[in-house]
Amino acid sequence: MKIAIVCYPTFGGSGVVATELGLALANRGHEVHFVTYRQPVRLELLNSNVHFHEVHVPEYPLFHYQPYELALSSKLVDTIKLYGIELLHVHYAIPHAYAGYMAKKMLEEENIFVPMITTLHGTDITLVGKHPFYKPAVNFSINQSDVVTSVSESLKERTLEFFDIKKEIEVVPNFIDKKKYNSSFTDCQRSLMAKDNEKIITHISNFRKVKRIPDIIHIFDKIQREIPAKLVMVGDGPEKEMAEMLTDDLGLTNKVIFLGNSNEIDRILCFSDLFLLPSESESFGLAALEAMINKVPVISSNAGGIPEVNRHGITGYLSNVGDVEDMAANAFKILKDDAVLETFKENARKVAMEFDILKVLPLYEAIYKKAYDGRFKNAFS
Repeated sequence: MKIAIVCYPTFGGSGVVATELGLALANRGHEVHFVTYRQPVRLELLNSNVHFHEVHVPEYPLFHYQPYELALSSKLVDTIKLYGIELLHVHYAIPHAYAGYMAKKMLEEENIFVPMITTLHGTDITLVGKHPFYKPAVNFSINQSDVVTSVSESLKERTLEFFDIKKEIEVVPNFIDKKKYNSSFTDCQRSLMAKDNEKIITHISNFRKVKRIPDIIHIFDKIQREIPAKLVMVGDGPEKEMAEMLTDDLGLTNKVIFLGNSNEIDRILCFSDLFLLPSESESFGLAALEAMINKVPVISSNAGGIPEVNRHGITGYLSNVGDVEDMAANAFKILKDDAVLETFKENARKVAMEFDILKVLPLYEAIYKKAYDGRFKNAFS
């Protein structure tokens, strides 16, 4: 099948999932065309089935804000016609589903009918979509999609709560490619980050307020008072400067390492003993899943879709949002005994294997087939 994928080309979860999905589809023989404003960060183009089409938005002084949605919908029309695209899969409701709908309507004028699958990832619903300026467009775009999927049961429930959705929402979870984590490093270079007697705690995110970055610093502060430890903070974003200031105020400057964005996540997780994810909201918890596949137990909040990934008392522990004391206490349960830590590490990888891409990919392929088979019915309904 010839599939066009629209996503954000950034380090965010939706872009990573869309890119990994496209690569996996290409390896299964599908022809995949990525359409976005920049090459996705994890996109490998050394594959005859993978193509990238850049969306250019020309500067025009009449516009205060350049119309990306217009440029994207036009690029989709051109790409679909030129390459005979049979199906459109957009990740994130706004602006991608909105632009996809406009492309579909333009193509129907030429008797070209391309079904559109919209995958909801989280902040497109819980943050952007709830804003009164965007809510009508989000509601319309979802209902005009041929098929709608959500990455977790939690996000599906919130979407149905916030919007007047007429479409059935199918849950297809995020995934991990276990093959990429099968090779174990002979040397994780742990000594670069910590002494032999120190535990390594890790957090990876885009450092937005929803990640509750101060909670991470305070949880670590409590841990390091009783257990020798280092905290590795990976990522960048608006809360990073504040986190560095808080670290200095608490006298933790020599115990907290800020690495910024990194393409060596697997190597960082290789030497990690515990992952912290105290987020106020997570549609799924992809960062937790990446930690778990690397045998890193997770201390997290019980928000959103995280409990669908992190199993309480098995792969880590769940606490109420903001309960720093409980999260620190749960961390002690795992870290104080090396045998207990090893059990949690093994459990984490075992549960993560349930989300292997080879188990999730057939779900998407079945959805594609259903949407493609019903394309004419949907066009004239």
